[in-house]
Amino acid sequence: MTETKKEEEKSLNFLEEIVEADLAAGKYSSILTRFPPEPNGYLHIGHSKSIILNFGLAQKYGGKTNLRFDDTNPVTEDTEYVESIKEDIKWLGFEWENERYASDYFEQLYKFAEALINKGLAYVDDSTPEQIAQQKGTPTEAGKASPYRGRSVEENLQLFREMRAGKYPDGAKVLRAKIDLASSNMHMRDPIMYRIKHAHHHRTGDAWCIYPMYDFAHGQSDSIEGITHSICTLEFIPHRPLYDWFIEKLEIYPSHQYEFARLNLTYTVMSKRKLLQLVNDGHVTGWDDPRMPTISGLRRRGYTPESIRMFADKIGVQKRDNLIDVSLLEFCVREHLNKIAQRRMVVFDPLKIVLTDYEKGEEWLPSEDNPEDPETTHRQLPFSRELYIEQEDFMENPPKKFFRLSPGSKVRLKSAYIIQCDEVIKDENGKIIELRCSHLPESKTGGAQANIKVQATIHWVSIPHAITAEVRQYDRLFRVEDPANEEGDFKDYINPDSLQVISAAYAEPSLAKAKFSDHYQFLRKGYFYLDKDSSEDKLVFNRTTTLRDNWVKEQKKA
Repeated sequence: MTETKKEEEKSLNFLEEIVEADLAAGKYSSILTRFPPEPNGYLHIGHSKSIILNFGLAQKYGGKTNLRFDDTNPVTEDTEYVESIKEDIKWLGFEWENERYASDYFEQLYKFAEALINKGLAYVDDSTPEQIAQQKGTPTEAGKASPYRGRSVEENLQLFREMRAGKYPDGAKVLRAKIDLASSNMHMRDPIMYRIKHAHHHRTGDAWCIYPMYDFAHGQSDSIEGITHSICTLEFIPHRPLYDWFIEKLEIYPSHQYEFARLNLTYTVMSKRKLLQLVNDGHVTGWDDPRMPTISGLRRRGYTPESIRMFADKIGVQKRDNLIDVSLLEFCVREHLNKIAQRRMVVFDPLKIVLTDYEKGEEWLPSEDNPEDPETTHRQLPFSRELYIEQEDFMENPPKKFFRLSPGSKVRLKSAYIIQCDEVIKDENGKIIELRCSHLPESKTGGAQANIKVQATIHWVSIPHAITAEVRQYDRLFRVEDPANEEGDFKDYINPDSLQVISAAYAEPSLAKAKFSDHYQFLRKGYFYLDKDSSEDKLVFNRTTTLRDNWVKEQKKA
């Protein structure tokens, strides 16, 4: 075996090893995976791992992937969520082979249920949910049979058909599988297969008033579609015996379930229920709020599909749940944006400077759009006598090692000239309102004396040419690493400084033509992306991430 081949084998995750072994053994001629979201909310970063895994496996081994919506609970599901899920998958860069719905199989699933009744393996139970819970026993004590467990096949068929016909109200009866009340696996103790729900379904309307439970619909839908590798997260390990039991007793296509570790991310929550609370309680503006871990929120914030795929690749596929530091996700987006983001100059907290010896009126200076790109283009920056710099780039009485502008010191203006502060102008209250400066005409970037050394380079904008924009600086939504597992209400740990808005930042005029297809690095500030709230009259930019990870440093200060 060659060294290259050995390295390839070492790099395989356990699911790839299973697929390769199945293909080598001739178990399947090709593989078919599926991504089966429930359309009861927006997808989050955890789902992206499953999407990338399912679609990625199929792509790597020449197979295909179905998108199947697990729409078996009409109370919580909506077409809005269906459309958002499809948009997210396409944005991540994947196309599905077939679009399917569990509701496509309602009639077949019903027939499967009747088949189990006919085999004496399912029965209609009139017990209340509380009674059923008591009947199941405890992990250390066997369950007790329901008084309805001994109903005849004929009676069960009649009652089940009456359930379908709408004869009974919600909760009056359920259909249960007849398995093993003494099983050490609680999921095998006569699980519920169907419940009554008189609710309008987003696809089937009012055609049905009984709906299959996930454990019954899931495996059978996989079987109907001929899914070869049904990939779930670790919490479904106890469900696998039931998955296999239904397929075995129905004698249908033997799909197989495999489990991997779900993605848990620091400084956020990954539960749809908790995310819905954040939306409903007004802690965020919606599912696509840029602070949310939803794919739509990350997209709005300025994350790229490439960065999320890189993140999924770096964390790999594990068999044990763990908590992934969000800084790894931020590292991945920085890595990608550094390569593609166009550089622009924007001043957040302006301090006016006047070049007293500048007599040209204005000029246009070339500046690179992205120095990381060997084929970078150049834009023209307007330069004039009056400029804005950042307040933090000047100190009247600087400490040692402050290398930016101060009285008598020199700095370089990015892509322009070296300037020197000659005079500080203050208002009647002693507040600095203006700096009078001079410049070195031969120090222009690219000029004869451009190699003159100074210890700092700062960004700026020309006041007569500047445009204004709103800048939204987003940070982590929670103050603690694992808010879901802290004492009390997880919402008590929301970071009050997760959003800071600069209502009027001053930007170079090229940003007036900003597009949603472009990403930007505001020099020395971070990476930014045009928000959907922008209009012809007002530009709004979201901070995707900072230029470096400042979170740990800021927490130490606190």
